[in-house]
Amino acid sequence: MAFDTPEELDAKRKEVENFQYDAHTRLGMRNQLTLGEEETQRLIAEGTPYVVRFKIEPGEEVHVNDLIRGDVKIMSDVLDDKVLYKSADELPTYHLANIVDDHLMEISHVIRGEEWLPSAPLHVLLYRAFGWADTMPEFAHLPLLLKPDGKGKLSKRDGDRLGFPVFPLEWHDPKTGDISSGYRESGYLPEAVINFLALLGWNPGGDQELLSMDDLVRLFDLTKCSKSGAKFDYVKGQWFNREYLLARPEAELAPEFVRVFAANGIDATEEQAAAVIAMMKTKNIEVEEGGVKKKRSISFVRDFYPLCDFFFKAPAYDKEDKFIKKNWKDTSAADISKASPISA
Repeated sequence: MAFDTPEELDAKRKEVENFQYDAHTRLGMRNQLTLGEEETQRLIAEGTPYVVRFKIEPGEEVHVNDLIRGDVKIMSDVLDDKVLYKSADELPTYHLANIVDDHLMEISHVIRGEEWLPSAPLHVLLYRAFGWADTMPEFAHLPLLLKPDGKGKLSKRDGDRLGFPVFPLEWHDPKTGDISSGYRESGYLPEAVINFLALLGWNPGGDQELLSMDDLVRLFDLTKCSKSGAKFDYVKGQWFNREYLLARPEAELAPEFVRVFAANGIDATEEQAAAVIAMMKTKNIEVEEGGVKKKRSISFVRDFYPLCDFFFKAPAYDKEDKFIKKNWKDTSAADISKASPISA
């Protein structure tokens, strides 16, 4: 138990460069080791705020058996006496709650991001301290998802800046009111998203990229995950969506396309939508990215609309346009109807 006040800890941080509460500093602090049992009990009885710290013994090589990174060794000298409980709120801290919760739920595998790797030695020591070493779960620390350019960890701002979603569903920030797009609302097919995400930092071997859920269940192996971070290639994500869109029967895509038509004021049937999709599936559309216009393949159901609105509404034109004035006469529509059986 330690009774150091926030002010005392701040003063020690100013006094000692890179201060941490450990074997080198604990005997200079106000805790059970320096105060003695009688003073400790008196302070508790008086209601003095305290914390319970986990006493780390120096000089021990702690082994973390990681399914991705192998045998990770950390010397206990670099670990601090982490706080496990605070009397002020009568609650355990994350580290204690995490270990106890996982043990009681009989968790077999702890799979988390690599930013949690520095905490793994502490967790191993806690399992041992509680006598739970034999039932300790296996650890796997996954590589981080990186920005598309590979420079730093992926963030929501990257998606907002480059125009791709980073959330499964559209998310409304309750504090700022900002709206971040979601994969579902952006038109991604569930199986395409699963396939795309599964291959970020993992590969089953070989050149096959399109993998069904059954394929992933059969092939997935944590030991084949990469140790290094994976670039979030959102353009590749669009490619996956296109491949799964092409494989989908037109009739299954039609209901969503009908909603796209409705949003643009057009009353179309599912049969009409399916017919348009069949004709336009392999076409390209023009998009603007970063102020530059470029062409790309159709990747989403909404992409069909700009290519086919003329099927349902007359195109707008300027009668004063020189080309129109020269080539379109008052009798042109009637002449075309007579000449073409399709128009008749």
